[in-house]
Amino acid sequence: MFLTPKEQLAIIKKGADKIVDEQELLEKLERSYKEQKPLTIKLGLDPSAPDIHLGHAVVLRKIKQMQDLGHHAVIVIGDFTGRIGDPTGKAKGRVALSDDVVKKNAKTYCEQIFKVLDEKKTTVRFNSEWLAKLTFEEVIQLAATTSVARILEREDFQKRHHQQIPIGIHEFFYPLMQAYDSVELEADIELGGTDQTFNILMGRTLQKHRGVEKQIAIFMPLLEGLDGVEKMSKSLGNYIGVNEAPEVMFKKVMEVPDALIVKYFELATDEHPQLVQAIQEKLQMGENPRDLKLQLAEIITALYHGHVAMEEAKFYFEAAFQRKEIPKNIPILLLEIDKERIEDIIPQLVAIDFIQSKSEFLRLIKQNGVSLNGEKIAIDDLSQVLMNDDVIQIGKKRFLRLNK
Repeated sequence: MFLTPKEQLAIIKKGADKIVDEQELLEKLERSYKEQKPLTIKLGLDPSAPDIHLGHAVVLRKIKQMQDLGHHAVIVIGDFTGRIGDPTGKAKGRVALSDDVVKKNAKTYCEQIFKVLDEKKTTVRFNSEWLAKLTFEEVIQLAATTSVARILEREDFQKRHHQQIPIGIHEFFYPLMQAYDSVELEADIELGGTDQTFNILMGRTLQKHRGVEKQIAIFMPLLEGLDGVEKMSKSLGNYIGVNEAPEVMFKKVMEVPDALIVKYFELATDEHPQLVQAIQEKLQMGENPRDLKLQLAEIITALYHGHVAMEEAKFYFEAAFQRKEIPKNIPILLLEIDKERIEDIIPQLVAIDFIQSKSEFLRLIKQNGVSLNGEKIAIDDLSQVLMNDDVIQIGKKRFLRLNK
């Protein structure tokens, strides 16, 4: 821990929507600094949706920044709470997950979170370790720490109650169980999105009730996707996945709306607050947003794929989208000897997910969205014989080199 508590606080505050309580956080940092003892940072993960994009990674990046300051993260996989399903933001209760699904999703989660977090400074726990051991008497005692009125303060429960949509009694236990995780771990800090406000604050309440020092609650804002309007979401198609190929990630970051450049620097990178401030000042002084997005794309792509892959992705982007050239390092499709015409290889293109279907391919051709060696092809060209090293391009992003 080389930075002073106030210097650490400045980094932790970067991009945060709200901290409860900032003065308490400073006191924890001062004690940690004096005793050279890392703080315990808790993050609970819902095991129902294992694909992580930059929106999910906002909280992970904040934890990584605190790991770099010397602190330790504990990732709590909610395998036990997953049997209930967090109803946050839902109009009705969610279907409970089977143990097999939870374990499979947890494995996928872990593979992705360590693209961001320092594995040596991270412990992964499953909350069934302690929740499954509670006796019925202990569960009743846990329920006695709060009231129905308090639970109904949750906005989603309020809506369902007023709309006379059934709420199972078991659903009331979700925030209590998540809060119990904080007691068990003696968490110093818990992070989450603003949609987790009620659950995380419940952790502070239960810790106080059990005589454990209250955790600091840090809430990170939700990150808008590439449309600049809606929250980043895979279902909306406005996402940048942490597992996407470097050239795809680089290109997508270049599509970030100008108005969100500073926010992406704040929430999707580990850059120091001073650099973020400098970026904001450059924009205000009229610097070309494209140049700053290029810097953003370099930083984000390198974070997830390393510097070498980032440089290759940058070269690919400049060749394909700026100089309109055909990139060198593109996937190769080995053609069967008897498949020589464009129409012959359509099933292969579908099989490797280069296109979704034959009908989609034909539709794209009609829309002038398919090229062969840089020349648009028409429906009448489907019988054209293919040559070695021919390059098929769909739209602006997809290239494929053909080899016989």
